[in-house]
Amino acid sequence: MSREPLANWNGTIMPLSEVRVSVLDRGFLFGDAIYEVLRVYCGVPFLESRHLDRLERNLNKLSIRADVSTLASRMRETLDASGISEGTIYIQVTRGEAPRSHAFPDPPAKPNELIWVREYHDHAAELRRVGGKVILIPDLRWKRCDIKSVNLLANCMGAEEARQAGAVEAIYFNDEGWLSEGTHTSLFAVRDGAIITAPLGKNLLPGITRTLVLDLASRSSIPVIEESLHRDQLTGIDELFLTGTTTEIMPIVQADETLIGHGQVGPVVRQLQTAYGNVVAEFCRQNKDS
Repeated sequence: MSREPLANWNGTIMPLSEVRVSVLDRGFLFGDAIYEVLRVYCGVPFLESRHLDRLERNLNKLSIRADVSTLASRMRETLDASGISEGTIYIQVTRGEAPRSHAFPDPPAKPNELIWVREYHDHAAELRRVGGKVILIPDLRWKRCDIKSVNLLANCMGAEEARQAGAVEAIYFNDEGWLSEGTHTSLFAVRDGAIITAPLGKNLLPGITRTLVLDLASRSSIPVIEESLHRDQLTGIDELFLTGTTTEIMPIVQADETLIGHGQVGPVVRQLQTAYGNVVAEFCRQNKDS
């Protein structure tokens, strides 16, 4: 039986079920908030500095005045208190509580800072072995998808559409048919031995696992082409895969009705999965030794 997640609400550790948020909090009213999710392996946050750097960048983009070093200390304190070795950490910072008005409060409100740690049970191992299916959907999101805000209604709608279709994820395409990313994952293809992924821009989240995979490709001398893939080009690719904090590296063998790689997981994805596993194993070894 899983333990209840342990939370840290503005510096106070408590069970998640005991956290209380004002209905005037701007995260509740407007989605005026930033969040991050980290994976915990062997009791230690994985790729911690990269996640915290992105959190700080996004807070600055929205002019939310929160101290990331304090958040980092609270995160580690809460993780230690939880005793969890395999889990996830959720961090959310809202602009705070203020009278309801669309413009930012002046003077600024005090941000509300929430962290919680929970156990993570990986149910995707078999899918990572055999590959999954995705569906393609029109992109209905706002035009600043590079900001990891809690405005995720379109993502939730897409994820539900994928669930009802028996798919692991929904992949967005724009009005011209160019693919970008999934509702909560980054998208990659492989053609003639080279990895293809869309270049970063305001329509794309700079995924932390995405960056790691590009690092792994470089170390393995796998060519990378940063260009967008059109939905009509799926019949000409050899492999397709997704990446994410909990998704890790997920091979995709079907997109809508199109089989990818004859429905089989390809060698480049397998190579990257092995490299990813080696990084995690080394990460755990180093932290155990320290």
